[in-house]
Amino acid sequence: MIASPPSRRWVLPLLLLLIGTVPNLSHAQETGKLHEMEVLGVIADPGGQAHILLRSKRNKRRLSMVIGQFEAVGIALPLEGVTPPRPYTHDLTLNILRFFKATLARAVITELRENTYYANLVLQVQGREVLIDSRPSDAVALALRAGAPILATETLLEARPVGAQP
Repeated sequence: MIASPPSRRWVLPLLLLLIGTVPNLSHAQETGKLHEMEVLGVIADPGGQAHILLRSKRNKRRLSMVIGQFEAVGIALPLEGVTPPRPYTHDLTLNILRFFKATLARAVITELRENTYYANLVLQVQGREVLIDSRPSDAVALALRAGAPILATETLLEARPVGAQP
């Protein structure tokens, strides 16, 4: 017997239950002062390593994170206004969110721990906020596509990864 497709009404709550929506799902909570960031671009250093450059809109402090080549493309496409003929993973993710009437409220780059950056996606789902742990590059790529703010914590803007240039 073939089962009929599930109703949209209960699929998203079930999905959220399966992935876990407990408040401390993320590595770091949104604590302290948050700065809205703007994406300046994606560049390659002389060694060919890709970096995303962000800048605080308020006080112009910069943040640079090393990202992979595929992640760089995922961020560069919306920055350049390019719509691929077929959806990339980030486009697909936003299509799924829209189908279930969820939206990306904001992306928050939360901390730097052991030379690794962490981020959260904050979703609006059925009138409540849900935190989802994310890689910062994915959070930025999704936020650019969704037109959602990208935020970074004050402590993060003060931190420097090991070996980073001032």
